Amino acid sequence: MTGFVHQALRHASDGQFRDTAAAFVRDGLHAGDTVVVVSACEITLLAESLGSRFRPVECFDAHDWYDHPSRTLRRYHPYRTRQEPNRRVRVVGEPVGEGRTDFETREWMRYESLVNVAFAGSAHWFLCPYGTRVLPETVARSVTRTHPELVHEPGTAADCTDPAEFGAECDELAPARLPAAAAGIPFTRGRAAVVRRALTAYARRLGLPEQRTYDLLTTVHETVVNAVRHGGGHGVVRLPSDRDHVICEVSDSGAHTVPPHPPLPGHLPPEPVAVSGHGMWLVRQLSDLVTDRLDPSGSVVRLYFRRPGRGHPAAGSVNS
Repeated sequence: MTGFVHQALRHASDGQFRDTAAAFVRDGLHAGDTVVVVSACEITLLAESLGSRFRPVECFDAHDWYDHPSRTLRRYHPYRTRQEPNRRVRVVGEPVGEGRTDFETREWMRYESLVNVAFAGSAHWFLCPYGTRVLPETVARSVTRTHPELVHEPGTAADCTDPAEFGAECDELAPARLPAAAAGIPFTRGRAAVVRRALTAYARRLGLPEQRTYDLLTTVHETVVNAVRHGGGHGVVRLPSDRDHVICEVSDSGAHTVPPHPPLPGHLPPEPVAVSGHGMWLVRQLSDLVTDRLDPSGSVVRLYFRRPGRGHPAAGSVNS
């Protein structure tokens, strides 16, 4: 075995997908590897191609598995930590690309880049299919920057970008922060009840279900606590909803004396004994999307919760 392998397969037909993925699965089963397939509809193609040999494969529906980047990384976490001598975990993982906004699509591109960090040091092997017939061209092009290897493209070189650099580019294209003068709910230590009442009324007004309202309150509380501890002790919560999301923006006045650590806060699960990092991990698990600009002069964290009936369903809680 070698180290972690992360490949992209850009395919233009069901046959191309089936032949490549079936060979990948067949080789893995022959080697005694754990084989996982996450796909929207191609699981049937593989089952028909491999017959009874397909039975040991662990299968998951992509619409459930790929509902949110951070939750997907959590679902893969048990496989990430599964290290058995001379045995890989092989994954055919097909993210859902249709029906997402530009912002959501960009966060999934970031996810593919983060996979290189999450599985670094493992001997696992990911094959990520991308159907070029249905995906936006920008997504099909991005795979060269988020995957170190391309399958069946001998004339095309992957130009894999460092995940921190790629993430910084995603941040630059994130929705702009609100003006400092925009109305909001000021907070300091001891004003949690005021913020909680305003958030509850806001979520109910926009039709957020009870469980998701609880998740929103939890994530804002965690973000406000971080701002009080590390951002000067006070800040503002603003509520700029859009047609797809219930949004909460938490900004502080800045008091960081060193750059935030770790460099990808909350994207990867902290070690159980870690003294920090759990708050942002929880925030990303419970929210549908999160953007953050962490800076010594003032940080802004924006939390997104999909409105009911808008696209991919939210998971509802961290234990879903």
